[in-house]
Amino acid sequence: MQIQINTDSNIDSGDKLIRHVEEEIASTLGRFSDRIVSVEAHLSDQNAGKGGPGDKRCVLQARPTGQQPVAVTHNAATIEDACRGAAGSMAHLLASRFGRLHETKGGDSIRHPHKNGGEE
Repeated sequence: MQIQINTDSNIDSGDKLIRHVEEEIASTLGRFSDRIVSVEAHLSDQNAGKGGPGDKRCVLQARPTGQQPVAVTHNAATIEDACRGAAGSMAHLLASRFGRLHETKGGDSIRHPHKNGGEE
């Protein structure tokens, strides 16, 4: 899984920040690494350094193999928190998407757990 970090001109994109964001994304989305081609992070400061709650934004775009890209956005007080929130949202989205791909019609359900040959 390739990870690319992009920042706007209001974010200090030093090596330490880039490394931190890459590690956050890799650790949170690592379980999907065999099903994702790449992840792009777009980091921005919505208020251009003037401060304010929730003015840092992280937009994550993931490209699952053989599927259309998916994206999530998270705003927070710090870039680190915005990245953590976006990575968590992306993990939830991917788990839901990949889970649906493996569901089979006519399988067990909550209402009828033993529908397919199980004992009642």
